[in-house]
Amino acid sequence: MSLLPDFMLLALLGGIGLAIISAPLGVFMVWQRQSYFGATLAHSALLGISIGLYLHLDLTLSVIVVSMIVAAGIFGLGQYKQLSSDTLLGILAHSSLAFGLILISLQDNIQVDLMGYLFGDILSINTVDLTLILFTSLLILVFYIKHWQSLLNVTLNPELAQVEGVNVKQVQLLFVLLLAFMIALSMKIVGVLLVTSLLIIPAAAARKLSNSPEQMLVISIFIGIFSIVAGLITSYYIDVPTGPAIVMAATVVFLLLQLKPQSTR
Repeated sequence: MSLLPDFMLLALLGGIGLAIISAPLGVFMVWQRQSYFGATLAHSALLGISIGLYLHLDLTLSVIVVSMIVAAGIFGLGQYKQLSSDTLLGILAHSSLAFGLILISLQDNIQVDLMGYLFGDILSINTVDLTLILFTSLLILVFYIKHWQSLLNVTLNPELAQVEGVNVKQVQLLFVLLLAFMIALSMKIVGVLLVTSLLIIPAAAARKLSNSPEQMLVISIFIGIFSIVAGLITSYYIDVPTGPAIVMAATVVFLLLQLKPQSTR
């Protein structure tokens, strides 16, 4: 007997697909200490929703476009050193959130479930969403086949990577654009307020068990998949919101792994 009913099959497939595409991006977010960058992009997703509503555009497309523009803007502004990166990210995160809320307040009779976008609704996944997840996974696969070693070198030492002939700015820009695309895509599943958690927590948990970047990536995928399945089961049987249940499942795994004694090797 299945633990989940048939109507949750698309949600399960979409969630597993999201866990798989989150892991390659999440591990580098953890290594590069970019969690606040992810949070800023998540806030910009709400701006994308408000602009889509205001201009009567497809909301998924609007969020993707706005998130990628904001990501490119963050990358461009980050090349100037007048402001520290955390200050710049804080300004952009809160200003985009404020502007998005202002745009929403100017509109009457909004026919959209904003709570669904804030906290996610994985049960609303359809075949179009699955196609987008598959497309994103192919983009990430191509990117990592081509740039895995370069991205590792940039993460460890950008100056040395530049000397070795790596186009550091190009690799970093492609990475942040992929990250923005993935965050915009996953907003429908776990919501604007929880999407960064799905990127960071499995990767942070996998770090405790890993001895190499490749190992951390694989373990992060399995932790993400387990979190999706456990969150769906918890949501179905206990009747709690699915997005938060997924994040809490990942958090429990992370906390349990912190009890594991550190290897002395």
